Amino acid sequence: MPPVPPPIVHSKQGRWTPDAPACAVAVGNFDGVHIGHAAIVRRLVETADRLGVPAVVLTFDPSPAAIVRPESAPVPLTTPRRRADLLLALGADAVCVQPADAALVAIEAEDFYREILRGRLRAQALVEGLDFRFGARRRGDIDLLRALCGGDGISLETVAPVQHDGESVSSSRLRRLIAAGEIRAAKGMLTAAYRLTGTVVEGARRGRTIGFPTANLGSVATLLPANGVYAARAAVAGRSDSWPAAVHVGPNVSFGATVTTVEAHLVGCAENLYGATLDVDFIGRLRDTRSFASIDDLKAQLARDVAQAVEIARGDDSPERTT
Repeated sequence: MPPVPPPIVHSKQGRWTPDAPACAVAVGNFDGVHIGHAAIVRRLVETADRLGVPAVVLTFDPSPAAIVRPESAPVPLTTPRRRADLLLALGADAVCVQPADAALVAIEAEDFYREILRGRLRAQALVEGLDFRFGARRRGDIDLLRALCGGDGISLETVAPVQHDGESVSSSRLRRLIAAGEIRAAKGMLTAAYRLTGTVVEGARRGRTIGFPTANLGSVATLLPANGVYAARAAVAGRSDSWPAAVHVGPNVSFGATVTTVEAHLVGCAENLYGATLDVDFIGRLRDTRSFASIDDLKAQLARDVAQAVEIARGDDSPERTT
């Protein structure tokens, strides 16, 4: 088997280290960290508690699909850091983010099981969804994993897909909803608000000239919602305070722009945020992007957008789910 770099470990203090003698493991992309993933982590924690070992999640960066088929791989829903934070919040003791490259995706299923899961992580139990696939060409399935676990005398727990509104919850389903701007529909399947994270960069400063300054997000690595105006909450990464926000996604068509941007008007924020990392949590969609006949019409609509965004943000007290 080719050399595989060690994973980047995010863990709760003292709960797990790479030299631990045993753990229970769940493997997957866990993109978006939705309620189906929460069911897997819940079973993982139950299994780990029963065995008296830590609960560890193994995920990948980037997704193996981005290595195998880069031209058609889906845009991620979460950054590795966000994914790890959400999985830890669900109860995992540690999240191992495995760097993925051509060597990793070429590992045969049996070798991945023996060298990574049993050898490196020392898994004493595995918990997976019924549609779990692993190894080169996605050849490994839950039946092969069950046979491998049986040969070693370790347990394999399986979790059925979670249903929501009569359909299985999946990252693909969430991706379709978010790409269509259906933030409220997606919210019912997520364990936390859908978040864009980016660096505040200098924009055209048009908003400032009409009384609605915006923080322009650059280097956003995750899927953008459909063009439109959204209610959100925004916070500087690592800080606990936040602001209600009206967020415009798309080109500024009233000014003839054609490039898609993400611009957040942070209500009550007087700070200079240039260069800061900003987390923007989307709550709901307010309207489509459209052109206005005059600056006065635009300003009047922006005032309505901001008032509505503040009302929605202040009424949104839903915590991040832990079950």
